[in-house]
Amino acid sequence: MAKKTVFLTGSSGNMGWYGFTELYKQRDKFDIVLLNRDSPKNRGKFAPYTGDPSVKLLWGNLMNYEDVLAGVTGADYVLHVGGMVSPAADYDPKGTIRTNTTAAKNIVDAVLAQPNADDIRVVYIGTVAQTGERDAPIHWGRTGDPIKISIYDHYAISKTVAERTFAESGLKHWVSLRQSGILYEGITKNFDPIMFHVPFNGVLEWATVEDSGRLLANVCGDDVPEEFWRRFYNIGSGSEYRITNYEFELLLLDILGLGDPKKIFEANWFTLQNFHGQWYADSDLLESYLHFRENKPIKQYFQEMRDSLPFYFKLAKFAPPFLIKKLMMEKVAHTPIYGTANWVETNNQTRLNAYFGGRKGWESIGNWDTFKIERPTDAVTLLDHGYDESKPIETLDIEDMKKAAAFRGGVCLSETMTPGDLYTPLKWRSARGNEFEMTPNLVLRGGHWCPAELPWPWDYDEEARLNPFFAQVWYPLHAKGERHIYGEEIFAGMKGYEQAQ
Repeated sequence: MAKKTVFLTGSSGNMGWYGFTELYKQRDKFDIVLLNRDSPKNRGKFAPYTGDPSVKLLWGNLMNYEDVLAGVTGADYVLHVGGMVSPAADYDPKGTIRTNTTAAKNIVDAVLAQPNADDIRVVYIGTVAQTGERDAPIHWGRTGDPIKISIYDHYAISKTVAERTFAESGLKHWVSLRQSGILYEGITKNFDPIMFHVPFNGVLEWATVEDSGRLLANVCGDDVPEEFWRRFYNIGSGSEYRITNYEFELLLLDILGLGDPKKIFEANWFTLQNFHGQWYADSDLLESYLHFRENKPIKQYFQEMRDSLPFYFKLAKFAPPFLIKKLMMEKVAHTPIYGTANWVETNNQTRLNAYFGGRKGWESIGNWDTFKIERPTDAVTLLDHGYDESKPIETLDIEDMKKAAAFRGGVCLSETMTPGDLYTPLKWRSARGNEFEMTPNLVLRGGHWCPAELPWPWDYDEEARLNPFFAQVWYPLHAKGERHIYGEEIFAGMKGYEQAQ
C-alpha cells in the first residue's frame, strides 16, 4: 500500500515530539512533514533527520499562511499540536490569542484549498482548560459540559476560539482532542509561580506523554471508523491517573527525595479556586477508538521518572527542607505579579478575588493545622446537557434544539432542521440578547454557546443567573447572589481576542 503523508505541527514540544517518534517508528507506513520555528535549538534537535527520505523538515511559522500551506499540501493527515502554551502563554495574553487562533484559521484555510479537502483528516489538540474549574462536587466532566474559562486564562480563550474554527469550518473530517495535564520527565524542572495557582483539593486526570504520542500515531490508522470524526474527546490516561493536586505533589516530591509537601510549602501559597481540571467520565471512549494507553500504574510511572532524572536532581534529598522552602519555594511564591504570596503582600484585590474568593478567603486557609486535605468521591455524576441524550443522534430535531436553547437561557431562532443534521448551522439567541449562528454539534457536543460572550467580561455571576446550563458549574462553587468584581488588568488580552473574531 502507498505510504500516507502526515503533517505535524509542534513536533519540538513535548506531545508533538513523542507523536513524531511514534510516527517515525512506522516510517514504512508514513511520510512525515514537520513545521517548526527556525532556531538553533530546533535545528539541532532535528539534525539527525536531515536527508531522511521519510521526514520532510519545514522551517517557518504557524502565523504565516504560506508556511502552513506548504505543510498541508499533499498531506493525508494534519495533526495540529503546535502553538503557545502555558506557562509561557500567561506572560503574553495577546500574543497567545493571536498566535493560536491565527494558526487554526491558517490550517483550515489551507486544507479547504486542497482539491481533496474532504479526504484529509484534521486533528486539533484542545485543552482541559476550556472547561475551567471543576472542583468537588462537580469534579466529574465530559465533553458537552459548559465551556467555562477561568479568569485570566487567555490561553484557554485562544484554544476555545481555535476549536470553534475547526468545528464550524465545514471540513468533513476533523476532530478535537482536549488534552489534559501531561506527565513527562521535564515536569520536575517547572519552577514557575503557576505551580501555586493550583488548589490542593482540585483534581486532574493526567495523560502521560507516551500515551499522548501513541494517540497521535494511532489516529492515523486505517482502523479509525468514520463515526469517530467531527466530534470532541477528552484525553486522559484513565482511572489510575485520576488524582488530586495534593496527591500529585506527594508523588512529585517523592521522586525528588523531598518528602512531605508540608515541609517545603505553606498551605496558603496555594489557591482555593479558578484553576482547571476534572476527572473524565468519558476518556475511556477515546481509548476505545485509538487504543493508546499503556495502563502503567501511576506510582510505577513516577518511579521510572525518578530513575531517569539527572544525578543533580537526586541530590535534592540531601538538602534540609527548610532551606529548599526558604531559598527556592518562598521566592517563587513571592514572584511579582504572578506569585500568590505577592498578591497578599500588595493587596492585589483582583487576583485575590479570582483565586481565593477575596482576602478573607485567603485568611480562611490558615496553616497546615487548619487546612483540610480532601479527596472527592469516585462516584461518577454527570451534568444535564439540556436535551434527551437517550435519543439516537440521528433522530435529534428542531424541538430538541429549542429545548437545549431554553436550558441555556436562550432561544433557537431556526424553525426547521433536518433530523440528525448536527453540522448545518442554526440561528440562536442568548439570554443577553445576542444573536449568532452555530452548529448543533458545537452547542450540544462541544458545550459552546454565544461567541460574543466568550468569556468577557468574566461576569459569571450574571451568566449563572441567566443560564441554567452554566449555573451547574458555577453555583456549586460560588454562592448565589455574590458579585465578583475584577479590575482593569483582567482585560489585558481583550484586544487580541477581539482581533481573533
